[in-house]
Amino acid sequence: MTEQNVLVVTVDDETNPYEEGIEAIQTLKEGEHLDRPATVRFPNESQLTDVFNERTYTLLRVIRDEEPDSIRETARLVGRDKKNVHEELTTLEALGVIRFEAVGRAKKPVFPYDGLVVSPLADDPGDGATAPP
Repeated sequence: MTEQNVLVVTVDDETNPYEEGIEAIQTLKEGEHLDRPATVRFPNESQLTDVFNERTYTLLRVIRDEEPDSIRETARLVGRDKKNVHEELTTLEALGVIRFEAVGRAKKPVFPYDGLVVSPLADDPGDGATAPP
């Protein structure tokens, strides 16, 4: 079975990303494999939906399917203003959702994952529910 490189986007106000990062670094230093997907966490559903909305999904689909060579081309493909697309892509880059590659003087947006899983509902530790494996 081939491993997939999946980005998980979720709501989790309980996790301390600093401590989680330190643990991941220690695991890698010990030569062990870090067996968890790349994850972007938001403190609440409102902030998640501010970033991940219909416009964002359209941008990600275009980047994945059309592989535009620049922000300008990406804006043209989605029929939007270059400045607005640049702002959204910059936010996505800061979150680690996309990366930019230099193509001449242009910045090519790249979605470096095989898939995207968005879980917008925060877990309530008191609800007794367990997460699927």
